Amino acid sequence: METTYYDRGTAAERWERAQLFFDAKDYAGAARVLAALVEEVPEQTGPRLLLARAYYHSAQLHRAEAELRTIVDRDPVEHYARLMLGRTLERQARHEEAAQHLRIASALAGDFPEL
Repeated sequence: METTYYDRGTAAERWERAQLFFDAKDYAGAARVLAALVEEVPEQTGPRLLLARAYYHSAQLHRAEAELRTIVDRDPVEHYARLMLGRTLERQARHEEAAQHLRIASALAGDFPEL
């Protein structure tokens, strides 16, 4: 089987490559590397979260939502995944559903209203 540039190297090398693509705002390239990496190491939150962010920034909102829900299902107190899920739902005009996740993210971050 022929491998492409996106598939070459160790998991660590591909993780680094994905971060470079993301930092260069090549979100589709980052997602291409990360999707395979997430399949390989599905239990790791970092690659899945970066994949969700790449999907979000490339307007693949349903894919971003799916990845973020997987993270939140596994780790309900993962603050940034909650925040991103709320933002993703907002971009889909699902404001009521988004508000719930944004409130939880705010609480997890310690952002409580002054009494």
